[in-house]
Amino acid sequence: MSQPSSTEGMLYGVDIGGTKMELVAYQGADLTERWRRRVDTPTRDFTAFVEALAGLVEAADASLGQRGAIGLGLPGVVDPRSGLQLSSNVPALNGQAVAPALTARLQRPVVIGNDCQCFALSEACGGAAAGAESMFGAILGTGAGGGYCVGGRLLRGYNSLAGEWGHCSLPATLREQHGLPLWPCACGLNACLERYVSGSGLAALYRYFGGPALDAAAINAQAEAGEALAQRTLAVHLDLLAHGLAGLVLVLDPHVIVLGGGLSKLQRLYRDLPAAVARHLFAGARVPQILPPAFGDAGGTRGAALLARQQQQQ
Repeated sequence: MSQPSSTEGMLYGVDIGGTKMELVAYQGADLTERWRRRVDTPTRDFTAFVEALAGLVEAADASLGQRGAIGLGLPGVVDPRSGLQLSSNVPALNGQAVAPALTARLQRPVVIGNDCQCFALSEACGGAAAGAESMFGAILGTGAGGGYCVGGRLLRGYNSLAGEWGHCSLPATLREQHGLPLWPCACGLNACLERYVSGSGLAALYRYFGGPALDAAAINAQAEAGEALAQRTLAVHLDLLAHGLAGLVLVLDPHVIVLGGGLSKLQRLYRDLPAAVARHLFAGARVPQILPPAFGDAGGTRGAALLARQQQQQ
């Protein structure tokens, strides 16, 4: 059997989740989709994880007749000194040198980015923030993460932590104003923003105020139906989220903010957030555009493919 041709031209973007991993093959300047497949993520056995990913890559190679360059979006971060994966919701990856293991197994370079950073890069390059001088992609899902891009390139930072706004602390003034508890975060810190402003945080606020266990979409529906408790919860959530985004404006001053994750589907955020953010800024500071994502759930694989492309261009 003849071997597939070189990596030039074909990009494999892989999005790793806590239950599924998906590979999408893209080609050309416009990232035309050529192939897609999804499999379960082995979460406890690192060898099984490597082999599952290798199976996806080899299937793509065989189907396309090319060896694609690989970009990988992973939950958690890579320690820039040790190269080990940290804080991932896939336990098998923690403490592992993921990129070297995959590079050795697949016999080609593998570039890794945080899944939230991949989302931001996708929206910066041909997405909702296309053409913007700078942008911040703020994901509001199970947690709250993000990525910062300038000139269409991802800025990772000294610790590869750029974009981890969800682990800034909620200030005591807002906790006292809204009568909120000091919730611990899985990262080891207390009162991290993501515990309050993420999709799961919104659900936790509703329960704390006395509501039943509902997800964010159901709480939003209750509010639209006139339920006072749901309306109060959304008002508090909006204020906390606006404070967090105002902090991004003060530190990074992005030209555009693109929301991602489950809460990005709530149209009320695009209507109400600009004025709410402005209340947390000093007079004269302008609130950047706050936009829904262009690629939604597809942003992870697309951003990972863009990482692979940018690695080739360096």
